[in-house]
Amino acid sequence: MENKKVGYLIIAMAVVIGLVVFLFNAALKDIVSTSCSHGTTCPMYGTIKTQTDIGLIIVSIVLIIGLILVFNKEKERIIVKTKKIKDEYSERLKEEKEKNLKLLNEEEKVIYNLLIKEKGMFQADLVDKSEFGKVKVTRILDRLENKKLIERKRRGMNNIIVLK
Repeated sequence: MENKKVGYLIIAMAVVIGLVVFLFNAALKDIVSTSCSHGTTCPMYGTIKTQTDIGLIIVSIVLIIGLILVFNKEKERIIVKTKKIKDEYSERLKEEKEKNLKLLNEEEKVIYNLLIKEKGMFQADLVDKSEFGKVKVTRILDRLENKKLIERKRRGMNNIIVLK
């Protein structure tokens, strides 16, 4: 349950407890006024006031807790911070990718352009289309993967190469 909903629930409980305290207070005053012959100087009236004060303090504490939960914006701050961090991270990745694309040698450009054209492909098909040897393609793919430009996904006995 969200903090705000819990806060409203706690506030409702504080209101109910407050009503109970006042009803109990009224009932005690009626009982004391009928049973005590001393009038308002009766020591039981002091006890009623003390009990009422304690009840109201408890109601106030519960009410404050409920209000804190209702008006707390911590979750929203966390969401905004998380989004900001994600945006900064994706921006850094984009800048790093652009920088790495400029640093590609001719062989890496051939492989990368084939992957762009085909939007990903099996490593064996990449060997055939690039006309490079298996070992050379593997090493080129290693370099491209280290530069975070591609990703290899294992499929059975072969790899699928996809752009990041």
